[in-house]
Amino acid sequence: MDMHDVLESLKASDEPSVLATIVCVEGHSYRKVGASMLFNFCGEQIGSISPGCLEQDLLERAAGVWDSSQFICIDYNMKPEEDAIWGENVGCGGEIRLLLEPVEGRLRTILLEAKMKNDAGISVRLERSWNEKDINYVLIDNIGDQSAVKYGDELDSNSNQMSIVITPRPRLVLFGVGKDAEAIYSLAIQIGFRVVMTDWRPALCTMERFPQAEFAVGSPVQIMDQIQFCPDDYLIVCSHNLQQDKDMIRLALPMKLVYIGVLGSKKRIRMLFETFLIPSNVHAPIGLSINADGPYEIAVSIAAELIAIRAGREGGSRREGSKYANFSPLFSSRAEQAYGSSKAIARAVEEQAAGANGTACSFIQ
Repeated sequence: MDMHDVLESLKASDEPSVLATIVCVEGHSYRKVGASMLFNFCGEQIGSISPGCLEQDLLERAAGVWDSSQFICIDYNMKPEEDAIWGENVGCGGEIRLLLEPVEGRLRTILLEAKMKNDAGISVRLERSWNEKDINYVLIDNIGDQSAVKYGDELDSNSNQMSIVITPRPRLVLFGVGKDAEAIYSLAIQIGFRVVMTDWRPALCTMERFPQAEFAVGSPVQIMDQIQFCPDDYLIVCSHNLQQDKDMIRLALPMKLVYIGVLGSKKRIRMLFETFLIPSNVHAPIGLSINADGPYEIAVSIAAELIAIRAGREGGSRREGSKYANFSPLFSSRAEQAYGSSKAIARAVEEQAAGANGTACSFIQ
């Protein structure tokens, strides 16, 4: 997600910069309310707020915003019947309002604090309110459950406040680092996950293959001890070793993770789970059904499923991503499956002697 990249850029450099944020939308737009991008004056642009049609105009305005140390709001009307420049040439058919702010003083301090909180696993809410001359910022942590997210649907000339919830990047653990894991890793990084590569073969877990990943190496029991799973984590089991995958699954099931995806055929899935009833958080075979073939197409189907699950948890996708919140594609299209026997899970844990967190952003207006 863009806000993670913005915060990382601000932490890494004190270059003069201007932040652009979509405040409200009416009709269609490429990005939704809360999407942000950063313009700095060494020529770098982080994030996006359009498919490229508005960025040059914003860049030209950004210099004036920085020089004046004054925020501005800009309206773009991209309806063909209203505006020949932004309508017929762009064709998006909607109206959007953007806030351009110089990243200095209070805003810079508060954004860096948000980054620090996220790095510590803490979600924060950034609240803005403004009038014609002044803008006020408040950062709130310990915000509790922010799953219900509302988006601005109408362009309101009196709208002068915005609340952005910034949560740590969700953690995705890949067990098994073969060729298919390389494809999954490359997409997962791009769609905003913090990725941990795990395997019992240390030679496969290298920074050369996975430069932005974290690593845990060892048996499934040892990996569980290193990872210390929490309920907000995602797990993909894809080692292609039946016993190793079986051990990892049996250790992970009691954790009640957001998502457990298992790569393999339906026959192999039955062998992995044996007599277990499958919890609704298990997606096996993994990925949305798009007739994918080969590691990169399969990775696309998996990335789409991860996006859908994440959108369901955040609770506000206007593209109805939330309908996947309880979707479990195991063998059928049933919406939900009951959790398996607690005795079976307890037995699995005993058998394995188990030893023994980005920025997704969600937005409220």
